[in-house]
Amino acid sequence: MPIQINLMTDALADQELRKRDPAKRAVYVGVLAVVVMLVWYSSILLEHMVAKSNLDQIQSQIQARTNEYNLALASLRTLHTGENRLKSLDDLSSARFLQGNLMNALQQLYVSNVNLMRIEISQHYAGSGADAKAAGITESSLLTLDAKDSSPNPGDQVNHFKDAIAQLDFFKTRLTANDGVKLSNLSPPQGAPGSSPSVLFTITCRFIDQIR
Repeated sequence: MPIQINLMTDALADQELRKRDPAKRAVYVGVLAVVVMLVWYSSILLEHMVAKSNLDQIQSQIQARTNEYNLALASLRTLHTGENRLKSLDDLSSARFLQGNLMNALQQLYVSNVNLMRIEISQHYAGSGADAKAAGITESSLLTLDAKDSSPNPGDQVNHFKDAIAQLDFFKTRLTANDGVKLSNLSPPQGAPGSSPSVLFTITCRFIDQIR
């Protein structure tokens, strides 16, 4: 009987042994794990980039809305400031120094031999604060009366005229306590030849400041 010898047996055995080698399988598993990790990392990186892009977009929208909100607040403050100023001007207009009442009061002023020559009213307005909520307008008024005393003894009626002003109801509640009625000028007696002498004098009336 002939004897068959398979010369490939050892090679096949070595090949089969290599296929079953644990180290080689571990290398394959490791490579596969690395590939899986790279795929997972790539997907996470992509998700992070997409999320960051969305976050940047949302932050830009929030910043735009914030700027619009700040502009709206500034416009609202400007509007309120304008409304407060208009209200102050309206209050000032409705409560300002009434010239008609003054003229009516002066018509009641009479002192013999004294003639009223000129009337001047000076009014000054000043703001009292920079803050719109605390702002106000101060009204200061000064009345100047130029008169002539033609009494037999010129100058005797000056104080009577001054006192008469202070006694009028219109002035009692409106003039300051200290220098409400003040003689600010008195000229020496003067007159043309053949005419009675007279003196010219000036009375100032300072009104109490009004805050509007």
